[in-house]
Amino acid sequence: MSVVLSDKCTKILAFLAPFCTFVSVYNCNNMIRSFVIGLLSTLVLPAMLACDKLPDPGQPRQEQNEGQENQGNNNSEGTDMPETIKITVSGATLPVRIENNAATRALVAALREAPITYEAHDYGGFEKVGALGRSLPASDTQITTQAGDVILYSGDQIVLFYGSNSWSYTRLGKMQYGSLDALKSFLKAGEGNISVTLSL
Repeated sequence: MSVVLSDKCTKILAFLAPFCTFVSVYNCNNMIRSFVIGLLSTLVLPAMLACDKLPDPGQPRQEQNEGQENQGNNNSEGTDMPETIKITVSGATLPVRIENNAATRALVAALREAPITYEAHDYGGFEKVGALGRSLPASDTQITTQAGDVILYSGDQIVLFYGSNSWSYTRLGKMQYGSLDALKSFLKAGEGNISVTLSL
């Protein structure tokens, strides 16, 4: 590795050069020679220790590169969560603006591998509910749902609301729909079982 001396070090060495020339060229008596040598020893050693030795700019430190790579990986992980997923029913698709919680992160991780399709049925005249086929980490709280809410129930069931209900659920997100009639038509509310596909 080549070494680059700082401007400070270069100036100190330039200042001391005449003294070195004086001692080597002129025939000084022993007292003067000893004085000059002692002076040089006092100045040169601290000066050299104070010089900043910098690596060649063309050869950045490996540790620094590794730190930057790790920082990049951390940033990537922090910004990897999408804002929406998709729900498809009978060829029609709606976006779902999702929450950022343990359940949605687990769901997104599963959807990165493949879309998930499940069967849903009407319940209570206000929702379509169906078993997801896997469990997601629940963080249930008492919620009064609204039309368009996408909810995790009992850790392994997805509820798509076209009405309202109060229960202990984990909120996953909200379907982005136009009118309530359009949402009911999309979910085929009251019309029996539907096949639902979740995807990114």
